[in-house]
Amino acid sequence: MREIMGYIDVAQVTIWLFWLFFAGLIIYLRREDRREGYPLESDTHPGRLLPASLIFYPAPKTFKLASGARVSVPDGRPDSRVLAARPTAPWPGAPLAPTGPNPMLDSIGPGSWAERADMPEMTYDHHLKIVPVRVASGYSISHGGDPRGYDVIGADHKVAGKIFDLWIDRSEALIRYFEVELSSGRHVLLPVNFCVIKAGGARKGVGAAIVDALLAHQFEDVPATRTPDSVTRLEEEKICAYYGAGTLYATPLRAEPLL
Repeated sequence: MREIMGYIDVAQVTIWLFWLFFAGLIIYLRREDRREGYPLESDTHPGRLLPASLIFYPAPKTFKLASGARVSVPDGRPDSRVLAARPTAPWPGAPLAPTGPNPMLDSIGPGSWAERADMPEMTYDHHLKIVPVRVASGYSISHGGDPRGYDVIGADHKVAGKIFDLWIDRSEALIRYFEVELSSGRHVLLPVNFCVIKAGGARKGVGAAIVDALLAHQFEDVPATRTPDSVTRLEEEKICAYYGAGTLYATPLRAEPLL
């Protein structure tokens, strides 16, 4: 190997340059991934922010969004939401236990949601991205049965309602939500990821969407959409969080330890 000096050769210089580059890359990536959610808030003193890292806390950067708006992050604004929750232990990092009358609406654990923009997601050509089939012309079920009219059955094996319509993602050409008409007449959205479609259900000859996350009566409290034919990003967060919370809080036994 060619020597640069009596005790340094090209291989040594190359490996040191690689290490310096890799260290710089790690520092850059760690700075960029702290543009949201930082600085952290103290677990033991709610509302008090922990000191920001001198190395890993980035300077504000302005991003231009697809809508034309601009946003600068980090903005230094803490999450001001008042949570209905209490720590299960006095030490930092202890999990939170919901304290509200309906734990599935407390934004805790699997029911947590982020404060996304309260506006609908748009496609590249500025159309509503997620809409029901009734307002999206040119879409149909390509193969398999049409689930509209199927019963929606909760974890207690009771019928909560029936599938009224399908909400599609125009960008991905797939179904994102089922619109469920409850027994009370209220309409709520059901994320397709939280149900299993079966050919047979409570009624003979009628299929069913089995939802293990919720009991039948708990569908009444699913967060609503502001308009009947669109859903905002914030509404999506809250809807999906409600079903996620049901996996742990739908019944008291789900939140209890096994031992």
